[in-house]
Amino acid sequence: MNNGICLNSMMPIRSEPSRKAQMTDQLLFGESFKILEMRGEWHYIERSIDGYGGWIAGRHFMEASGAHMENIQEAINRIVDQPFARLIFGQSGMWVPGGSVLPFFDDSTHSFTLNGIHYKLESTQTAEKEDTRQGVMRTALQYQNAPYLWGGKTIMGIDCSGFIQVVYRICSILLPRDSQQQLNHGHTIGFIKDARGGDLAFFDNEEGEIVHAGIMLGPDRIIHASGRVRIDPIDHQGIYSKEEHKYSHKLRVIKNAID
Repeated sequence: MNNGICLNSMMPIRSEPSRKAQMTDQLLFGESFKILEMRGEWHYIERSIDGYGGWIAGRHFMEASGAHMENIQEAINRIVDQPFARLIFGQSGMWVPGGSVLPFFDDSTHSFTLNGIHYKLESTQTAEKEDTRQGVMRTALQYQNAPYLWGGKTIMGIDCSGFIQVVYRICSILLPRDSQQQLNHGHTIGFIKDARGGDLAFFDNEEGEIVHAGIMLGPDRIIHASGRVRIDPIDHQGIYSKEEHKYSHKLRVIKNAID
């Protein structure tokens, strides 16, 4: 079994080994994974942080031995905490999305080396020290108006559970990829009036299946990816769409996954 680390700013993860297959997720720069199967240019992988599986194409990653992978995972790794950051290497550079991993990051030089390439983080601006809830809300607001994209995890296109996973990861909280799995984390808030900024809200359909999720900004507002990342009012019934003049999502439960 081989391991890999994504070297592209983003790589689509697809449901089948075909470029026509549905994109179910995205690998971000620096994310590691296990390679479980190979079919020509296609690799079936499982991402290290959450075990999410799917097919990726091409060779835009570095292979790493188990020992090397352990060194990388134990090293000081910085998470890109802005929607995008610029990495400079050689005579060129690349933009990487928020949530990307910068392995072996050296705070004194704002640089790291990966696969024999020396990268320097162009922007080193970070937010003032804040508590986790403030960080979750500040980060979530940076994605406001990002377009909805099934399987997306960047400000150029993101889905509801990808939005939650990336925002929380930037704030050093690891959650699974899908909303059905995210539902199992944290403890339940009994009444919506007790919800605080950074709590998670989950919504179901008539069959009781979780079909949507978002981040609370207080007891009466939510930021979520639906058409775009947007802020809407919410009450004990669910999300109310002022544009459609009706409830768009039926509230199932609110969870505190922070403290």
